Amino acid sequence: MVDSEVTFKLTSDEALVLSHWLEKLQMTDLSRVVDDPAVWAPIHRIAGTLDEALPELSAPDYDQRLEAARQRLRPED
Repeated sequence: MVDSEVTFKLTSDEALVLSHWLEKLQMTDLSRVVDDPAVWAPIHRIAGTLDEALPELSAPDYDQRLEAARQRLRPED
């Protein structure tokens, strides 16, 4: 099997929320959450790609932007 690339698209809200979650995940003991070390490589690659693509991560109002994105992504009751 030839290893080909997979491309996916996220909205900026989705990317911001996912980036934050991945950051938290990487700061935990990954072995408790991810039982196969082979999964770590794509997790780190996705997180790194998001870090490069999101200037909001270094914005002074990052927390407010993150919370606003979360609110927009939550399903309405």
